[in-house]
Amino acid sequence: MFLLHFFVNRHPLPPGLCRIWFCHRLNSSMNAPLLFRRIPVVGLLALTLLVDSCRRNDEPEAPQKPVNSAASISADVATQWADLSLRLIRTTPGFSPPVASRALGYAGVALYESVVPGLSEYQSLIGQLNGLSSLPKADPTLDYHWGVSANTAQAFIFKNLFANTSAVNKITIDSLEAVFIGRYRTEDKLTQEIYDRSAQFGRSIATALFEWSKTDRGHEGYTRNQPTTYVAPAGPGKWIQTTLGTAGLAMQPFWGQNRTFLAANASLVAPAPMAYATSSSSPFFAQALEVYSIGKNLTEEQKTIARFWADGGGTVTPPGHSWNLTTLALKKADTKLDKAAETYARVGMAVADAFICCWKAKFTFNTIRPLSYIKTVIDPNWQSLIPAPPFPEYMSGHSTQAGATGQVLSDLFGYNFSFSDNTHANRGFAPRTFRNFYDAADEAAISRLYGGIHFRQANENGLSEGKKIGRNISTMKFKRAAQ
Repeated sequence: MFLLHFFVNRHPLPPGLCRIWFCHRLNSSMNAPLLFRRIPVVGLLALTLLVDSCRRNDEPEAPQKPVNSAASISADVATQWADLSLRLIRTTPGFSPPVASRALGYAGVALYESVVPGLSEYQSLIGQLNGLSSLPKADPTLDYHWGVSANTAQAFIFKNLFANTSAVNKITIDSLEAVFIGRYRTEDKLTQEIYDRSAQFGRSIATALFEWSKTDRGHEGYTRNQPTTYVAPAGPGKWIQTTLGTAGLAMQPFWGQNRTFLAANASLVAPAPMAYATSSSSPFFAQALEVYSIGKNLTEEQKTIARFWADGGGTVTPPGHSWNLTTLALKKADTKLDKAAETYARVGMAVADAFICCWKAKFTFNTIRPLSYIKTVIDPNWQSLIPAPPFPEYMSGHSTQAGATGQVLSDLFGYNFSFSDNTHANRGFAPRTFRNFYDAADEAAISRLYGGIHFRQANENGLSEGKKIGRNISTMKFKRAAQ
């Protein structure tokens, strides 16, 4: 028996002879050799081995459907679109921090949903996101190229979210899309059928998400940054317009009423600021005196920190700063498209929800800015290093979104992930190095105190609330439950 097994597996019969032998035995069973008639079990085993030998050598297995996973595709398609989005924010009229945060939120979700069918361990966010009940589905029996899908989805969503951008920027969007079309068709040798199917799926996802975005109360927010219909409440301790923006008009006063990506974030209730007072013995006065004293004695390092994180007009804005930190982390970790898609989706939603929650607090409490308080109560000649923006003081938008970003990126990349922040290298700022994302968030928050923009409570509470938002995002189920 051992010799028979050895012979069949090491020396299979030629295919034609194998078929002749097997058919002859089936048609002439009564003339079978003595061994097969007297020991049927051995004969059956030998026959099975011989038939198996025939199948292996004469009947090749049906070709397997090639593995088609976004986890094997470079993250370049995600990071290069992220880089372009920063240019769009800098150069497109009306992209204030709240408006920019919203765009990045939808861009991140569009990227993720355009590739998630190509990730066996991941699932769509349908049902988890506020009001998102359905999206187009890919056909699991067909081949897709998920890089093409991601590329098409990003091109479509940016063209629509930045619909008012310049003609030059629109050409740049088309050019970047063409770069990846050429790369995938050439390097991956795509058939026209697979390319068309993949592009159509990416476009259908982006289209559906853009239509969903129109219902969140922030659609085309770039056209109404300072609506004339809002009248700020007056009274002691209330916000007063100072230097930036259209005189007397607040920036996005209704933004806090927008739909958040995650319902749990809409349920968060910000702590109230300390009671307004002008007495020199009051806690409020002490907070103002701290801003005043630091502002009068700023070190060069403190000035650098304040300016580095200012992210004012003509820059990438605070949300764009967080977007760039995300790209830096992805590049340092050398990730693929799967991790990039998840990361941009998480950070985008965290930053977008942070601005909604922060703006809700701002226009609920309408707290006076340090500049107005100090000029009235302490020193009429004092000036802040950074001009005060046109919206109430509490809470700090920088701090809230930085806390949310720091939490999400720490949960994704670890709590000891060091990096150098080069966000403003093109503006002459040297990169700043941080031990982890929390350190960067802390510096972003304290920078507003150095700049004379915020009281300490606005920074600390903003950081705390931002981390809550980030933790809610981190608990979302991107991966399928283990079977």
